[in-house]
Parts: sequence; structure tokens; C-alpha cells
Amino acid sequence: MLNGIVRQPYLRPDGSLMAATGYDSATGMFGVFDAREFFIPDHPTLAQAEIALASLKDLLSEFSFTHDTGQAALSAMLSAAIRPSLPNAPMFHARAHVIGSGKSYLCELITAFATSQRGKPTSFPADDDKCRKLLLAELLRAPAVIEFDNLTGELLAHKSLCTALTSEYLSGRILGLSKTATVSTRTLFLSSGNNVGPIQDMTRRCITIHLDPRCEVPATRRFKRPDLVREVLRERGRYVSAALAIVRAWIVAGRPRTACKSLAGYGDWSDLCRQPLLWLGCVDPAASVFEAMAEDPDRETLARLLSAWHAVFGRTPTRVRDVVRQASFAGDENVELREVLHDIADERGEVNRRKLGRWIKRHAGRMVDGLRFVRADGNRSAEAWRVESVLPVSSVVARPKPKSVDEALLDRNAYARASRGE
Repeated sequence: MLNGIVRQPYLRPDGSLMAATGYDSATGMFGVFDAREFFIPDHPTLAQAEIALASLKDLLSEFSFTHDTGQAALSAMLSAAIRPSLPNAPMFHARAHVIGSGKSYLCELITAFATSQRGKPTSFPADDDKCRKLLLAELLRAPAVIEFDNLTGELLAHKSLCTALTSEYLSGRILGLSKTATVSTRTLFLSSGNNVGPIQDMTRRCITIHLDPRCEVPATRRFKRPDLVREVLRERGRYVSAALAIVRAWIVAGRPRTACKSLAGYGDWSDLCRQPLLWLGCVDPAASVFEAMAEDPDRETLARLLSAWHAVFGRTPTRVRDVVRQASFAGDENVELREVLHDIADERGEVNRRKLGRWIKRHAGRMVDGLRFVRADGNRSAEAWRVESVLPVSSVVARPKPKSVDEALLDRNAYARASRGE
């Protein structure tokens, strides 16, 4: 059974390196590369890993990053180099404020770590149906990289894209034929755009690399290495070997783990493309994921609705139609509630109650700032919701052990002496 095609040496599930070409029965992978171009030590040391990391950092020296997201670019290089060895991996999105900041060029550079062929960027699909058709058609070719270039809108959470980023396989009907196909998703996903990024469920599936050239017209900048991608492609074996040496050195060292936030669904990726960089002293390359999740527009809107609802109704179960009616009344306490209801379900100047009800149902149970929507119990003609206050586990304090009478008397006497200044 053929599980995938690899274009450079790769890692087996046990962490060992497979540097031979042809079919590997242990993994089901077929290697199509010249093994003589690559050299990875059998047991790379920490010192060798640091040298390898320095060579990768040198490639990024002329890119201007913000928020330490240069580490995310390093992680993207490691991900590209070992993507066939990972059942799934997050997407990488290059974001900047203005054109000419180097987003597409950075994606080209990352692509060079996955394949010796130039990338063929495509436009981001407008809806999930188009996305599914595009992904199935592309993944049937088993590409090393799928890149969505120059996004003009936010990186939407199409269901098929979310599936491709968290599942090892994707199924669908082949366009023009009455048959279905199941394809491997062991492909690196990249995207780029100006002032756009992941929203909704894509926030936890995408790592954003922020670029800021810090000049008025970035396209006029001069570079010391204007043909950087060509250089990397010419010496591709050297740079891919450096990326693999970093990962292998971490494995050989006993897989030392650095404490960091868990990235649900990407355990293998986190081990091989995040932990080695943390081990070498880099900041967390996945930090942008947690920032994006905190800044997600849906989360902000939910926080506003929960706060406004709780301010007006407290914990009283309330039907959607009663909320809309209350928001229509004058009064300072209703201003924020009215505004957020219109932001969610406005339709020709009125609040669409069905749309609002569906929105609340879709976000029920999600906790923001210690509050969440809970469906109220009881038989009613329409659903009622209440806002529940939930304490995070870390804030729950154990009840102190009751004091004995003697201890209480000692405390009272000490307080009395302190009051007298003794």
C-alpha cells in the first residue's frame, strides 16, 4: 500500500531516519530523491543542532518579523522538511500590513524545504463547496505544498479545510465522475495576505507569521541576497539536512520537553517542529495561535453579548424574543445589548430572532471571561437561555480547615494586642 510520496529523507514513527529512496514497507512511503545530496549525522549533538539552527536563521536575516514570529518561520521550515512524517500539521499564514513585504517570497522559501519544484499558488475558495472540490483535485496529485496566495478576506474556517488540517485523510466525490476518492492530507498548507488572518475555528489550526518591513515602500528595498530562493534550491540538500538534523538531535537527546501550552490535535507536530526549537532556546513558535484565539472576532462578540445579557437579566432564564423586546426599550443598560444584537443578527434594521437564536445555540457552552450560555430547563413554548458564571479550576480555592476553639482565641487575642499597638 502506498501511503505517500517523499522528496527527501524522512522520519519513521519511531524517530529513526529513512535516507534511502524507493518504497519503505515500514511506512508505506516512496522516496523520490537523490540520497547523495543529503547528509544527516546518525547521532547529531546539541552543538550540531545549534549550527544547523544558525544556518536556517541566516536565511531569514533579511526578513523583518514582528512579535518574535521569526521562530514561527523556522518552525514552518521544519514542518516542510518532515511533513510526510506527520499525520497532520497546522497551516502557516504570512501576514503583513502592505504589499511588497515579502509574504509570497517567504512562502517560496518555506516551499523549497518541502520540494525542489517551484510552488503554484492558487486563490482562496469563496465557500466550502468550492474548497472541497479544490482540495480533492489538488490532493489527488499528492503535492508537497498547497498555497493560497494574496488573500483579500479573512482566512475562513471552511469545513473541508478544517478537516484537511486535522485529519490524515479527506474523502469526496471526484468532479465530473460518479465515484468518490479518499486522499492523504500529508501536504503543507501555506497562505498569505495583507491585514487578514485566521478567524473562527481556523485560529487554532493556523500559525501566523507577521512581517513588518518598517518602511514606506517595501517593494523598493535592496537585499544582499536577492536570489535567496534559487540559492536554497541549488543547495537544497544542505538546508533540508540542517532542518532534519535539528529534529533528530532532539530525538537523540531523549526528547527533552519544555513546558508550553498544549495545541490540541497537533501532538506529533508539536513534538517534532516545536519542542526542538524550544530546546534550542527559541521562543514558542505557536504563540501566535493563542493570540489569534484570544483576538477572534467571534469570541469578542460573544464576550460582549454575555456581559450585556448578564447585566440586564442576571441569571434569569430568558427567551430570545424577550431579549429583543427588552433591547428595544430606552435606557443606558440596554444600549450595549441593543448594539451587540444588531451586530449579530441585524436584518434591514431589525433583529432577526431566528438568526440570533441559531447564533446563541452555536456558541452555547463556550466560556469567555468566566461566563457562558446555558439552555434553561423546563417546558416552554420557546427555548430560554441563561448566562452562567463559571470559575476556572485554577481560581477555585480550597476551603480552610475549621480552627479549634483554642486557635480562635489565640487569633482574637493577637488581634486585640495589635489593635493596642503592642
